[in-house]
This record gives sequence, C-alpha cells and structure tokens, in this order.
Amino acid sequence: MSDFEHRSAEKQARHTMPGRPWTPEEEPRQAALGRYLAAVAGAASARGTEAPEPTVEEAKSEPPARASRTPAVPRVRDVMHVPAVSVPGDMPFLDVARTLAREQVNAVPVVDAEDHVIGVVSESDLLAKAAVMAEPHRHGPVGRLWQHRLYEKSHGDTAATLMTFPPVTVHPAERVSEAAWTAAHARLKRLPVTDLRGRLVGVVSRQDLLRALIRDDAEIQAEAESLVGQYLVDPRAVEVTVKNGVVTLTGRLEENLIPELLAPVRDIDDVVEVVDSIVAV
Repeated sequence: MSDFEHRSAEKQARHTMPGRPWTPEEEPRQAALGRYLAAVAGAASARGTEAPEPTVEEAKSEPPARASRTPAVPRVRDVMHVPAVSVPGDMPFLDVARTLAREQVNAVPVVDAEDHVIGVVSESDLLAKAAVMAEPHRHGPVGRLWQHRLYEKSHGDTAATLMTFPPVTVHPAERVSEAAWTAAHARLKRLPVTDLRGRLVGVVSRQDLLRALIRDDAEIQAEAESLVGQYLVDPRAVEVTVKNGVVTLTGRLEENLIPELLAPVRDIDDVVEVVDSIVAV
C-alpha cells in the first residue's frame, strides 16, 4: 500500500470523533480503525491491478489441488458467525426491539418463510418508529428524499414494513477484503451472508473483517524477527518491537546492511510504519 493511502486512512481515523482529541484509552481503537481503513483502501486499489478473482461459483467448486498451490485467501465463510439471528417479516415492532436488545446487536436480517433475506431492520429504523409513535404528525418540511422515505416507512408496525431493502449481502466464498469494501461502502457494521439462492447462512461483522484483514502485533513481530534471522548472521544484533502495527528496529549494524533489512520489513503485510533506530557502525 502506498504512503498516500496510509496517510489518507490515518486522516480519516483522526476525524471520526470531531470536537475533541482521542484519549489515551481510545488510541488503540484509533490505530485499529486506521489500519482497517488502510486495508480497505488497499483492497480497493488492488482491484484494478490484480488478476481476476474466481467467481463465487468457481470459488465454491475450486478443487483442493488448485487451492493447495496458491496462498490461502481468507473468505467470508472463515470468519462469519453461524447460526445468524434473524426475524420474520411479520414480527411486531416491539418484538424486533426486544430481539436486538437480547442479542446485543444493532441490526438483524429479515427473512421470509424459506429463509431468504428480504431486508435488514436496524436500531435506526426502530428509532424512527419510536419517534413517530411519540409525535405522529411531524411539523415542518420533511426535507430530503431519504428523510421522506424514512418518515413514511416508520409508520409500519412489523419488521417487513420497517426494514431497509434491498439488503446488502455477501456470499461465503467472497474474499474478506471484498466484504470489507462492501461494508465500508454501505456504511454497515454487520452484513448478512447468503447462499446462491439468497438464503441466510450466517452473518459477518465489521470487527470480524478487521480481525481477518489485520494481523495482531505478535504475528507481525514473529515475521519481522524471521526476516532479521534471514538477513543477519547474528539476529541478536537487531531487536524487533511492534506496537499497533508500527515496527521499531533497534541495535547496531553495518551501514550498508541497514537499507537491505528495512526494505523487506516495510513490505510485511499490515506493517503501518518502520522506525529505524539502528546505529550504523
């Protein structure tokens, strides 16, 4: 990923909470958000340069021999939650609200009698409904078209009449990076996972996608230490530490070896930055 993409992602992360700075307790969340946005940006930019991905049907039918010859690509099926909580279209408004509270989620898929996903009902939909119940006759102009639709929809009494449709869904065989792009583009925290017939088979959250896209610091450190071992006769000459994706290299090394070591470390997946604290000798 380019430096520009990293800077753009970090800028977006800094502006997610306007009006006050991030507290020390929130800084890990800021770093994780920045790395997530960077990964999504990388997935988007790679679309035009990568070889075409297999279609959903091809990915499902891909033979084991072919899969064993290529690096494992994380798929939605590897990170999705099964079974997925859903509600029927005829479920009353109050029961939908109780379901969201009981399951501690902010949205659930709405399904028909054959488990096809027909929409998604969220806290925002229920909040609009509650507002209409409190004040049935809204004062003043409705405003933009989407506000008008939300206002009209909020007069419904069941999941099917309150839900947002058509639903944004992903398939189990999709790449995690593509699902992350879908979630980011649609501004959704949870995505229903459906089979080729549109039936609900699971659900994947933005946090699930983040964990799959971004390796933790321990994994990055292990790979960086392995690289150090490959490039140096005495790996103990350089110490590797990693925090929030930032790799710091400290120690003493011959000057001509330093750039040869830094370059491959910077190329490690999910490395945000490399801090060169190596003293040239």
